[in-house]
Amino acid sequence: CGYNSPLLEDSTTIKEGDLVKLELGVHIDGFASFVAHTVVVQSDKNAPITGKKADVILAAYKAAQAALRLIKPGHFNNEVTEVIQKVCDSYQVTPLEGVLSHELKKHLIDGNKVILNRETFEQRVDAQEFAVHDVFALDVFVSSGDGKTKENDVRCTVYKRAMDRSYQLKIKQSRQFFNEVLDRYPSYCFSLNSFEDPIVARIGIKECLEHELLIPYPVLSEKTGAVVAQFKFTVMITKGKTTALTGLPLDESQFKTENEIKDQTVLDLLAVTLILLSSPWTRPNRRRRRRKPPKSRLDVCLDI
Repeated sequence: CGYNSPLLEDSTTIKEGDLVKLELGVHIDGFASFVAHTVVVQSDKNAPITGKKADVILAAYKAAQAALRLIKPGHFNNEVTEVIQKVCDSYQVTPLEGVLSHELKKHLIDGNKVILNRETFEQRVDAQEFAVHDVFALDVFVSSGDGKTKENDVRCTVYKRAMDRSYQLKIKQSRQFFNEVLDRYPSYCFSLNSFEDPIVARIGIKECLEHELLIPYPVLSEKTGAVVAQFKFTVMITKGKTTALTGLPLDESQFKTENEIKDQTVLDLLAVTLILLSSPWTRPNRRRRRRKPPKSRLDVCLDI
């Protein structure tokens, strides 16, 4: 379900029929942007996707699309949580517990404003209205299981610096490793894959963890046999519009299921038109010939 960034020797072979989700993130000068997408691996790209794989992917994607249409002034975070649950109920699947969509700020990916993927008795948040200039990492996770995660025995490779801890490390390799963490990842998570010398990294991790200088992010999994889909968008609210800065469209015709959304409020949300925008740097210039927008870039804007 999350934080799986395997080292080379821990890699798994992807097979025909596997459901695979990819999550990426970058930052420029501390301003972060995230994206996640889910695919089914199959040699015949025209073959229909059926069963629970179709249900979780359609539910996660349509829940995210409905959520995008609610993230604007005048609406609240709890409304997004409710619409995610409604879409999942329609496809007889479950939103994953413990997933939070956080407000993003410079050098901060877990701001105070949050959207719950699923409300439970143990996890609730106060209602908060969306406002102009808010930026969120909208993260929607859907499971065919019971929606509860547990720590996997897969090796943990993702960590984050503990900002409130300090200690003078004794081992030379540990100091070398931690200095690189301070230099390259002062506030964001990192994977051990990012370090050129794996031996130094492993020695450094051990001593850093002993003195609580790092926060580990263990790999999380659902129960055996369940499948999990994820879609993630970086969303920015500006005056008069909401823009999804990241994300890819899904060809819904490829998925075959007996389930469908019947809730009229959700259907009305999904009926709102999406406008595709080209990148700012591809706009026409008086002195230059207009160029076509690059295919790898997709900005989605809501007409609100």
